[in-house]
Amino acid sequence: MNKLPDFQKTDLEYAYDGELGAIYSDERTEFRVWSPYAEAALVKLYPSADSTAPCSVMKMKKSGGVWSVSVPGDLHGAYYTYEITNGGVARETIDIYARAAGANGVRGMVIDLSRTDPDGWAHSQPVALPDYTDAVIYELHVRDFSSDESGNFKVRGKFVSFCEKDPVNDFCEPIGLEHIRQLGITHIHLLPVFDYQTVDENDPDAGFNWGYDPLNYNIPEGSYSTDPNNGALRIGQFKELIKAAHDHGLGIIMDVVYNHTYLTEDSPFTKTFPDYYYRHRPDGSLSDGSACGNEFASERAMARKFICDSLCYWAEEYKLDGFRFDLMGLLDIETLNLCAEKLKKINPSVILYGEGWTGGASPLDESRRAMKHNASKLPQFAMFSDDFRDGVKGSVFSDSDCGFVNGEPDKTRTELIKSVMSAGIYHSDIERPRAEIWADKPQQTVNYVEAHDNLTLYDKLRVSMPSASDEEIAAADGFAAALVFLAQGIPFIQAGQEMLRSKPDGEDGYVHDSYKSPDSVNGLKWNDITVHRSIVEYYKGLIAIRKRFPQFRLRTAEEIRARLSFEDLDAGAFAEHIDDLILLVNPTDSALNYTINGQAEIYADGRKASDQPLYRVDSTISAYPHSITLAKKI
Repeated sequence: MNKLPDFQKTDLEYAYDGELGAIYSDERTEFRVWSPYAEAALVKLYPSADSTAPCSVMKMKKSGGVWSVSVPGDLHGAYYTYEITNGGVARETIDIYARAAGANGVRGMVIDLSRTDPDGWAHSQPVALPDYTDAVIYELHVRDFSSDESGNFKVRGKFVSFCEKDPVNDFCEPIGLEHIRQLGITHIHLLPVFDYQTVDENDPDAGFNWGYDPLNYNIPEGSYSTDPNNGALRIGQFKELIKAAHDHGLGIIMDVVYNHTYLTEDSPFTKTFPDYYYRHRPDGSLSDGSACGNEFASERAMARKFICDSLCYWAEEYKLDGFRFDLMGLLDIETLNLCAEKLKKINPSVILYGEGWTGGASPLDESRRAMKHNASKLPQFAMFSDDFRDGVKGSVFSDSDCGFVNGEPDKTRTELIKSVMSAGIYHSDIERPRAEIWADKPQQTVNYVEAHDNLTLYDKLRVSMPSASDEEIAAADGFAAALVFLAQGIPFIQAGQEMLRSKPDGEDGYVHDSYKSPDSVNGLKWNDITVHRSIVEYYKGLIAIRKRFPQFRLRTAEEIRARLSFEDLDAGAFAEHIDDLILLVNPTDSALNYTINGQAEIYADGRKASDQPLYRVDSTISAYPHSITLAKKI
């Protein structure tokens, strides 16, 4: 193992705070790349993305740690690479700061970004979000949105599919953005849309991937473009998607994967500056806390700068509404807090959240990791509550394991559900070990029971409740959804969850992680809006209730402790009291009757939910088995 340079010393001597990449004007473009130990650097210009030979090669000059050269003329549309010599070896690479590229991200493209703006772009603005707890998030893959033939999209699997007018399913019911808007969603979380490695952009139908395999962080994925060899087109088409969402009142959250790259030895980062951008173990070997081969060394000055620059670029140029961080526990707290500070200046309503865990062991000190147990050190970030997920439906690591909605609720599980319904903060009414409490405000918890990883909620219920009827499965699904939408914190669902999304494997089981499964598994089956109309309407009603009653969107831990109280009932059931609202939570096999003084209006039971009263009751509130009832005393 070669001895690594002292990168702390490198940062002290060579860290650079200026702009990097291809800095365009119509009179000249300046190319800048940071590689302080390189012996030489060249810029190679190509007339097209697939040219076999450069039309021009220019030597770069070094100042400090930065190599640069200024090239006169309007270079918009010209493709370029760097050839950087390290340790006597010259390697050609795309610019890690490239903002446009041809097919499969081999070469960067000089870009005049103003030419990529769609009509009306100047008036398209991010969604105003008063507080994280006002968000209702819908996780969606670009290709899944339009790949299934049950939607009458003219173009499938592309950014522009989101811009088609009034798409419908086979029953002529609205689908696409209009369905999402009508459901009550506030933000669409897109699985990775930056340029990733494992789908051939020239033949995207030959393979599928979720996109957690980064190649070029600042370039939209070409397989979602109608012409991946046109570097400007993919930018414009992604902007059109964002504008279409904003026109529907929907924000766009971008899934970002700064914790690792797909390639290591052949990655653009290694070709630019070997070893610097990757975290190593004490013996000099690569660390692999991502379980993907490497970790990005976010704590190093120029790696930190890269992440901040990248996020700010997406936020400013694309007017994005938020960012979701993959394996956030591999990123250091200082970097993320700096990014949050910069992003909040660009968009005060930006929402930031991620996975507060790692994929394996890491040499990054525990005190510096963006983990759940360090949530208090990351005041602007929310984290996924796997406590909520597994408590409600059972562990994702065991198909047959049951949770609160599909099993026998013992005392410990009931207390866990009361806790996560309170955003996981400390509450004196709840018996939960203090060591398990990681959140200290409701804006820190993302509550969910289904995401792209693992079985869908419907499939999990099917496997863990093998003798249940279709009606019982649907009831358990609605029960879980009610807990998500009526809990303190931030509600999150996967696209299609509202229509009982399933990912069967074509045999007798279900796909756990469909990251490379075909469209037949991953595509949204839009006809299920009609087939499962009652559960779709139930989700819609629960979201409307959440929006009507601010009691489900409390802003502080102090408010939650002061205004929420719990009353234990029989066999794991309980009543949650919030001001004049009573939420009965009944996980048992028997109907539950609860006596009150006077009358109450019912807004939700196990069958229907609405922001308008469904009916009134006198003296007794009832809850069906395995369901909730929401009542407002009058």
